[in-house]
Amino acid sequence: MNSTTISENNTSLKTTVTDLKQLIKVGLSLSVVFSSVAGYLLAVETVDYTILLLLAVGGFLMVGASNAFNQIIEKDTDALMQRTKNRPLPTGRMSVQTAFFIAILFAVVGLSILYYINAKSALFGAISIFLYTSAYTPLKPVTPLTVFVGAIPGAIPFMLGWVAATNQFGIEAGILFMIQFFWQFPHFWSIGWLQYEEYKKAGFNMLPMNTKDTGAVKQIIFYTVIMILISVAPVLRATGDFYIYPATAIIVALLGCLMLYYAVQLHKTLQNTEARKLMLSSVLYITLVQVIYVVDKFLH
Repeated sequence: MNSTTISENNTSLKTTVTDLKQLIKVGLSLSVVFSSVAGYLLAVETVDYTILLLLAVGGFLMVGASNAFNQIIEKDTDALMQRTKNRPLPTGRMSVQTAFFIAILFAVVGLSILYYINAKSALFGAISIFLYTSAYTPLKPVTPLTVFVGAIPGAIPFMLGWVAATNQFGIEAGILFMIQFFWQFPHFWSIGWLQYEEYKKAGFNMLPMNTKDTGAVKQIIFYTVIMILISVAPVLRATGDFYIYPATAIIVALLGCLMLYYAVQLHKTLQNTEARKLMLSSVLYITLVQVIYVVDKFLH
């Protein structure tokens, strides 16, 4: 085998790996694993590293499957948008059959791993894949309410960790679910604001009432306030085994107020620069809050 053939093989392997990473959205899948692990750590007294590893792998495969199914369904609309037109399916670098095989394989293996942990974890994993691919994705061109539907599978990972650890879905898992559920509205609507023209090309309704105006930002502000209130609610010790110290609640509230500040600024200016700051602060918020909760738990 000459050096040209080896070089070509290396290039094609690199392309295949890159395409696979794009198909399953590795970055997004890892952020879901992060949420699941945080939820698990919040629930346990002693960490079972085998379960933790299984949860991470199962959660990663579950989200990877959802993303692959999503890209199969949106192959044609992805080709219309700048942000997505170079994905493996619209460019033809990967066939739909290959993507479908990967999606099925990831779903089956991911859900089997979650089922090995406990049946409830597998059930929530299956609900997540089903809603993301069969409700959220097809509704994107139909109604702005698609964001509400998409927020359900999007909010499952944080509580999935708790369910994996305890085999219980109680008020604690419910609170974790609600925090991530309400967080998604300011997060996704800020993205919807930034990508408004692109989404319009594809015919997607990703803003409230599908308009880029102060009415949309009022809803962003409203959901941000609810998110802050739910995030600090565990300080009242009315949420079962999940509670936080007052100092922790203040830190969480301040982080939420940073998001709220950018949401109010967006209401004043209606500029993309403010929407970008809101989006970035929302990513910072959900990451830090999950870390802060875990740190607080281990200080109890």
